[in-house]
Amino acid sequence: MKLHELKASEGSRQTRNRVGRGTSSGNGKTAGRGQKGQKARGKVRLGFEGGQMPLFRRMPKRGFQNINRKEYAVVNLETLNKFEDNTEITPVLLVENGVVKDEKDGIKVLANGELTKKLTVKANKFSAAAKEAIEAAGGQAEVI
Repeated sequence: MKLHELKASEGSRQTRNRVGRGTSSGNGKTAGRGQKGQKARGKVRLGFEGGQMPLFRRMPKRGFQNINRKEYAVVNLETLNKFEDNTEITPVLLVENGVVKDEKDGIKVLANGELTKKLTVKANKFSAAAKEAIEAAGGQAEVI
C-alpha cells in the first residue's frame, strides 16, 4: 500500500447539509426550520422552555457550594512506612510511587496508622497528630 492509495473507510466522511440553497435541494426556502414560530425566527437560549419555569430552576438546591474550596489528596502515616529511612518525601515522589494518584490542590498528611521510619516529609498540610508522630519518629514535617 502506498500513500496515494489510502482512502477513508466507508461511511466515515459525510458531506455537510447545505441548507437554504433552493427548493430542489430538499432544504431550501425555510431551510429545514418549518413554518414560522420562534425556532424559525431566531435562537432560543439554552434551557428555555417557552416561559414555563425551566428545569434548572425547578430543581431544589441545597447548602452552600464554596467556589474557593481546596481539596487535598490525603496520605496516611502508615503508607509512608514503605519508604527507606532518611528519605525526603515530596508530593512529586508520592505521585511517582503511586501513593497518590492525583495531587489535587496539595497533599495533607493524616495521623492514621503508626510511623516507624525517620523521614523528612514535605507537604501542604499536616494534622497536629501527624506532625507530632513524624517528629516523635525522629523525622521532620515541613510545610510547602
